[in-house]
Amino acid sequence: MSETSVEIEVVASLTDIPAADWDACACPEALDGGAPIDPFTTHKFLSALEISGSVGAGTGWQPQYLLARLDGALIAAAPLYLKSNSQGEYIFDHNWAHAYENAGGRYYPKLQIAVPFTPATGRRFLVKPEHKETGQAALVQGAVQLAANNELSSLHVTFCTEEEMQAGKQMGLMARTSQQFHWINKGYDSFDAFLASLSSRKRKNIRKEREQANGFGGDIQVLSGDQIQPEHWDAFWAFYQDTGARKWGTPYLTRQFFDIVQDTMRDDVILILAKRDGRYVAGALNFVGRYALFGRYWGCVEDHPCLHFELCYYRAIDIAIARGLLRVEAGAQGEHKLARGYLPVVTHSLHWVGDAGFADAIERYLIAEREAIEQDIEVLSDYGPFKKIHVEEKE
Repeated sequence: MSETSVEIEVVASLTDIPAADWDACACPEALDGGAPIDPFTTHKFLSALEISGSVGAGTGWQPQYLLARLDGALIAAAPLYLKSNSQGEYIFDHNWAHAYENAGGRYYPKLQIAVPFTPATGRRFLVKPEHKETGQAALVQGAVQLAANNELSSLHVTFCTEEEMQAGKQMGLMARTSQQFHWINKGYDSFDAFLASLSSRKRKNIRKEREQANGFGGDIQVLSGDQIQPEHWDAFWAFYQDTGARKWGTPYLTRQFFDIVQDTMRDDVILILAKRDGRYVAGALNFVGRYALFGRYWGCVEDHPCLHFELCYYRAIDIAIARGLLRVEAGAQGEHKLARGYLPVVTHSLHWVGDAGFADAIERYLIAEREAIEQDIEVLSDYGPFKKIHVEEKE
C-alpha cells in the first residue's frame, strides 16, 4: 500500500463508531442531503440490527466491524460478522460447509462481509472516495489476515458491486456469480407505458392480475414517513412473523427492529398495506435508495388471488416510475417474477478459503456454476415478457 500508516481495527459495536465517520465511508454521496445509494450499509440501518438484537449473541451474526484508519482518521470500513451458520445470507454455501466438514475440517465459524438478511447489491468495502484503492486493499488484506490468524475456514463478501468483484479478484479472492430478478426503468412515464413494451399476451395477463388483486374486497394503502403509524407496524409484524415462520422457522428480525426503523428511517421506507373489513390482511415493506427501490419483506394473514403480485411487484413499479428510480430489486430467487417484467441479472460475491486444496475445488466449482448461470440468464431473458424486435435482412 502506498499509504503505509494505514491501521486495521476490529470493533464489536457500531455505538463505538460515530455515525458521521461511518457514513462518510458508507454513503459519501448523501452529504448533499439526498438519499444514500445503498440504505442498508448506513450507520442507522446497521445500528438498528444491532440495537434490536437482530444480530449479536445467539443470532449467528456476531458483529466484528472492520475499520481502516490513516493517521488516526477513519478512511474505510466494512460490515464484518463472525458467522456460526449460513442463515440469512442468500448466497448459499451449505454444500461447501458439508464437504469441508466431511473432509474433517471445521467450516464454522467463518467471516462474512455482508448486510445481514439483505440480498441487495451494494458496496461492501465502504471507502472514502479519496482513499478508494488504499482503503479497499486495507479492508481485503485485513479481513483475510483476521481469518488466517484465527484459523477460520473462510471469508465471504456477498452482494458486492461488480467493480468490487473485479478489485477483489485482482487481490486474490475468488469471484462467484448468482442471479436475481430486477425491474429496469427504461424511462417509462407511466405503468401503461411499461405495459406497452410487453408482448400482447403478457400485457393482458398483468392487467388481469392487477384487476383481480385490486378486487380483493378492500383497499390498498401506500405509506411513507410520518404516514406510518404504530398500528401499521403492528400489522406488518404479524405478516413478517408468518412469512418468517414458514421460510426460516424463526423470523430473523426482532419486533424492536421495526420500532427503531420507524424512529430513524421512516423517510427511507415505503409500506404497502392491504386492508379489508377493518383490518390489515397483507403488506410489503420496501426501502428506498437513491436510484433503486428495494423490496424486502411480504406477508399476509389472508390469501387473495394475485395480491402478492400487486403489492410486491406492480405497486413497486408504480412507485419507481413516480419517483424516477432506475430499478426495483425484488429480493432473492423467484422465476415467477419474469412474467411480471423483472429480468434476470447477475449478482456478485467474493470468497477466500484458507485450505489450498479446498480452495482449488471451490474455484473449479465456481467456473462451472458461472457458466451455468450465464446460460440460464440467456435462456430466461429470451423467454421474457418484452416484445421481440425482429430485424429483417435485406438482399
